[in-house]
Amino acid sequence: MKKDMEKTDISNEEATSKILMVLSRHVGEEKAIDMGELYSRVFNEAYTNKINHTRRLRMVITALRRKGIPIGSTSAKNGGGYYLVRAGSELDAYCRRLREAALNKLWMEARLRKISMPELLGQMQLNME
Repeated sequence: MKKDMEKTDISNEEATSKILMVLSRHVGEEKAIDMGELYSRVFNEAYTNKINHTRRLRMVITALRRKGIPIGSTSAKNGGGYYLVRAGSELDAYCRRLREAALNKLWMEARLRKISMPELLGQMQLNME
């Protein structure tokens, strides 16, 4: 196995449980846990390459988000990382950031295709039916 790839052999189910357990102590953006610290708590080892070595951690977090677990992330220089999003205004703000990011990407696609946003959204609607 390559040195920069993940060395851990815990199951995704165990990783999921550990992530949720750790994040249960990190509720709210101000209590975000650094990705490296979360990784070491879940896999009991430090990562050697932030991109390649933490890929599995990020994939499990994405799977949890797709199941509706409100795991937020922040890139703040002093305290960035992952956290459980609080219900209410924090959830609203996080969802607004997700929507804005998605709309910015769709706007970029519309510009690249040289069509309007309503036209792009209409094409997407047809492809989903």
